[in-house]
Amino acid sequence: DFVLKHRADFTPHIDTGDFIVVINAEKAKFTGNKLKDKIYYRHTGHPGGIKETTAGKIMSGRFPERAIEMAVKRMMPKESSLARKQLSKLRVYAGAEHPHEAQQPEAVDFAAMNTKNK
Repeated sequence: DFVLKHRADFTPHIDTGDFIVVINAEKAKFTGNKLKDKIYYRHTGHPGGIKETTAGKIMSGRFPERAIEMAVKRMMPKESSLARKQLSKLRVYAGAEHPHEAQQPEAVDFAAMNTKNK
């Protein structure tokens, strides 16, 4: 779904059914001044109800995994039922502990896959 373009059966318009588990979201790094300059907006639904928060507040708050979830959500196509289905298969955890050990998840080393790191 998210990083599975290497699969032989990859098709962009079909959900292939794999889940993505992200751990250690609290250790995510922001470059430059993004922790204080990057602003996330949300709306309460009431007139004049726009709220804003910085990336630093999110990362130091109760749910640092929301920064990863929002980043992935904003990379997906908007208003797409396929994107909603794929996003529901994303699991993000702040620490190294997660309840999916029984499914024997495979670790993917993204640093080794990136040509810039060689």
